[in-house]
Amino acid sequence: MENLTKQLEELIQKLEDAESFLEGLDKLQSVLPFNRYEYIISTLLAHGKLKYNEYLKIRDDYLDRNLYLYVFEITSPRGYGDTWALAHLMSVDQRFKRPSQFDPEARGRYDLCVLHKKSLIKIEVKASRANDRDRPHDPLYEKALSSSSNANFLMNFQQMKPSCCDIFIWIAAYRDKLRYWVIPSQDIQNHSLFTPQHRNIGTESRLKEYQKADIYEGQIMMTNENIGSFDRYVCESSKIVRTIISVYCKSN
Repeated sequence: MENLTKQLEELIQKLEDAESFLEGLDKLQSVLPFNRYEYIISTLLAHGKLKYNEYLKIRDDYLDRNLYLYVFEITSPRGYGDTWALAHLMSVDQRFKRPSQFDPEARGRYDLCVLHKKSLIKIEVKASRANDRDRPHDPLYEKALSSSSNANFLMNFQQMKPSCCDIFIWIAAYRDKLRYWVIPSQDIQNHSLFTPQHRNIGTESRLKEYQKADIYEGQIMMTNENIGSFDRYVCESSKIVRTIISVYCKSN
């Protein structure tokens, strides 16, 4: 949004009455789809300060920078994690299946599965979104970060149950791209950042004197400071299932 705003501000200065236009803009009443940006662009086009092919270039560049901005407009965390993320992975590779088709005992303990020879690989999917941590009160879509941003962020991969799956897939959404990690469940269970969350017998209230193996459900908070420690688990979307099978075979 910052790039688009800067581009339009530079074009506004080419208007003969730029100052009065800006004054009127501050008083503009907006009702979607007739908003501030629609008004600016239509004015620039009408006054010949923005050609149609230039408008298309600005539009295409904005779309490229914000391919996944719509993901930040999903208001329900469950709608994002349980609905969008699972559907997205199943569209990426048709080998992802719902466990209810193959495991009557699954009952929501894990999210997806992959069949490999005679094995059923159990997968838990966790998704988070990269937001500017220093803008806590702004709407989610306004503080969405690009993958190249240096802003402070916090992504919480939570309600993870390592004892219920073989593999974790993490998905991080940025406004311009998605990032994936494929992580063995035992690596989550033993990770130094894995802390108790819900549905634990006592561990969530203890600061000390519990083993990582005691944690049934926990979380890992990813920040600027620790994201690099997960680099070895990063995976391209086209290689997710291949990586899952490879990791599973090495662990079994």
